Amino acid sequence: MGLIVDDNDGEVLIPPPNFSMVEDGIYRSGFPQLENFGFLSTLNLRSVIYLCPEPYPEDNLKSLQSNNIKLFQFGIEGKTDPPTPMPKDTVLSALRVLVDVRNHPILIHCKRGKHRTGCLVGCLRKVQNWCLSSVLEEYQKCAGLKWRQRDLRFIEDFDVLRLKQCLYSIIYQYNGYGLKRRKLLYQEENVVQEQQKPQATKG
Repeated sequence: MGLIVDDNDGEVLIPPPNFSMVEDGIYRSGFPQLENFGFLSTLNLRSVIYLCPEPYPEDNLKSLQSNNIKLFQFGIEGKTDPPTPMPKDTVLSALRVLVDVRNHPILIHCKRGKHRTGCLVGCLRKVQNWCLSSVLEEYQKCAGLKWRQRDLRFIEDFDVLRLKQCLYSIIYQYNGYGLKRRKLLYQEENVVQEQQKPQATKG
């Protein structure tokens, strides 16, 4: 994505590197810099998922705080020598945050927005019941020439049933993609609603 000019005041808005929309309300990118803050403000973000172990820069934190954006940090090492395996439990925790629409609109990013971010998005696609070939194709397209075979194996082996087991009372329902919104239903609320329904009386 290139430069965007705000028609209101002529400000040039610069997206973070490798920025793209995953689907309505979910975005991905490389690490945002100061010059990207103006663009990010147009997304009306509620949350950011940060997938690196390093502390978040002070300027970035101040920007999030001033815009009431919540930061979720999941420290995943990105070393390649020696290779660091993707931690399944950490990815699962990040995925739980990602599928909760109360955190949307949300931005996912690591350092370059390719490998760690790509693995999380790949696991999301499996939850969305994408066919595996499409999931892996999307990962490779976003990672470019530096895609990693071990990331493909991680996505392929990731057990989405673990997510369903960890959500407990939250039922996450997908009603299509794109502009169609998802819904969060709570079993507890459903029980209360059922109890409050007026009972039919026999005439």
